[in-house]
Amino acid sequence: MMKKKILIVHNYYQIPGGEDTVVANEKKLLEDHGHKVILYTRDNAELKTISNIRKLALVFTTIYNPKTMKDIKRIIKENDIDIVHVHNTLNLISPSVYYAAKTCKIPVVQTVHNFRLLCPGATFYRDGHICEDCVQHGLRCAVKHSCYRGSRLQTLACVISTKIHRMTGIYGKINYICLTEFNKNKLLTLKQVREENVFVKPNFVKNNDQFIPGEQRLDQFIFAGRLDKLKGIDILLEAWKRMGESAPKLIICGTGPMEEWCKEFIEKNKIYAELRGFLPNTEVRTIIANSRALMLPTQWYEGFPMSIVEAYSVGTPVICGDFGNAGDIVVNGVTGWKFAGLDELIDCVRKIGREDLSLKTYQEYSSNYTEQINYNTMTKIYESLL
Repeated sequence: MMKKKILIVHNYYQIPGGEDTVVANEKKLLEDHGHKVILYTRDNAELKTISNIRKLALVFTTIYNPKTMKDIKRIIKENDIDIVHVHNTLNLISPSVYYAAKTCKIPVVQTVHNFRLLCPGATFYRDGHICEDCVQHGLRCAVKHSCYRGSRLQTLACVISTKIHRMTGIYGKINYICLTEFNKNKLLTLKQVREENVFVKPNFVKNNDQFIPGEQRLDQFIFAGRLDKLKGIDILLEAWKRMGESAPKLIICGTGPMEEWCKEFIEKNKIYAELRGFLPNTEVRTIIANSRALMLPTQWYEGFPMSIVEAYSVGTPVICGDFGNAGDIVVNGVTGWKFAGLDELIDCVRKIGREDLSLKTYQEYSSNYTEQINYNTMTKIYESLL
């Protein structure tokens, strides 16, 4: 079978994130299997150096960027591209990439990393709670609350762009890869998107052969993430406070706006917890491999928490809230436990202590989240587009 030639398109944010890792991983995966891969990128760090006049022009180029149109058409023709695989278009690439590919009669697939097609803030979260106002009442709600970067003007630009491209019908003419069924169901609330054009393919991580049987693990749990209310660190520490002296050790890896609050709360309530600060990913994964469970008390839907699959890859179950993408990935009694309140969270910790889920969790990884399985799924999607 002829190996497909793939054009991957990605707009880097100013702050590096999980999407960048996924792009790099998938590019290498395709190349390792003999595909020719062209990577077309822009970086929002460019916005720091452009003139004020060009910043004003961003209002228009965020909607339609002629440079993108020209570049993508040229790359497709020069490299005889079979598939255009898009990850992110905001701000500099713009949805022009879709029109360029369609003009060249090349199929497009967009990986949906967040909820931006439905929510200009991309998170379905504002003012400390889940918010789906833009789905229920229209995108004007985002402008009212300045949902994109806290700026009403920048939010308005995002809303205008989304509305224009909805009107052209382009969102109904491309294909999508969602990372979970939860993501897929949310995306299908955009009526022009057809279910037959939406595929589900989770992200993957490489196993580092760190599987440790449950009985050999330390009596500890780990939280790895940003220390803020959005990630539920306050809820987690309150649960440990309520468990008192019966609580196992909690290791907290990460930094954030609530770091000082965490230190004071731990000291004041004599909680059996240790703040490790920022650690390299390799060190965090080693701690996860030696822990009884990964704690993920996040308070928003999340995109696709890579930490879950990293935990699965070493057989570590996950305790998370029973909603959103995390709740969609974790399987009760197989790869962890889900909770809906503090009492249930505490009960989940105790369940992990009573039942070893490490082997079941590792089997879930082996069945769904390895490199080879991901490649097989991706190529089936590509074939269906052609």
